[in-house]
Amino acid sequence: MASVLFPIPSLDFDPTEIAVSWRVLTRLGHGVAFATPDGAPGAADPVMLDGIGLDPWSRVPGLRRLRLIGLLLRANAEARAAYDEMTRDPAFQNPLRWDAASASDFDGLLLGGGHCARGMRAYLESRVLQSLVADFFAADKPVAAICHGVLLAARSLGPDGQSVLYGRKTTALTWKQEAAADAFARVCRWWDPGYYRTYPDEPGQPPGYMSVQQEVTRALAAPTDFIDVPAAAPDHFRKTSGLHRDTAEDARPAWMVTDGCYVSARWPGDAHLFANAFAAMLDGRSSPQA
Repeated sequence: MASVLFPIPSLDFDPTEIAVSWRVLTRLGHGVAFATPDGAPGAADPVMLDGIGLDPWSRVPGLRRLRLIGLLLRANAEARAAYDEMTRDPAFQNPLRWDAASASDFDGLLLGGGHCARGMRAYLESRVLQSLVADFFAADKPVAAICHGVLLAARSLGPDGQSVLYGRKTTALTWKQEAAADAFARVCRWWDPGYYRTYPDEPGQPPGYMSVQQEVTRALAAPTDFIDVPAAAPDHFRKTSGLHRDTAEDARPAWMVTDGCYVSARWPGDAHLFANAFAAMLDGRSSPQA
């Protein structure tokens, strides 16, 4: 079976995208190793685990742990259970350092996401990781990227100076999804309205200029290489409403794009289909369909 590297930041990675992918791959017999900046175990975004801080009264003394919206928006029970199981895995507890990881030592690479700038910017801006990603693409080894993980791939440059995604088809967190989360945070997380925008737009930039979708699209050969859910796609509402997440048994809410040895997806709601497609790629099988 294949050996797969999961580079993660020290803090704030998305628990669903990493833990569900880990569970799918390891249950299929693949080996997963982790890498962090300093070789110490990483930690997921706590807000996405417990939901505390997603209700507008979260800053009111005595009401912090009263959750309504937070229970809906945090990682679901299956993802939290997978995260708990993953954090007890010796591989998770003993990660490599980013600068000690080599594409030659692994059969595939998985790039998870997360949005909290506190931890994610170091991951997305790491020259070490960008070089590592480029090495995997140069070796034509399977690479999977989801949500902000696609942004890391887009920022990784090949020998020609172009993004490794230049000439490829991809999806990622869409501006529609990011804008909806941003609008929510401005009301329900009023003390930290930029929580869902890892990179806010600068003065003078059009709305969404620094969003994942728009930055990724600027790295592609053509804007049409960014593939969102087509209007005529089956289960279009399930795939685009943000109200449904896929499960091990139901892939209808999910969306992904494959291009050769590369598979991409948008958000935690795609995690099962995404991970199974990557596993099929590692095995040389046909990918499940979105």
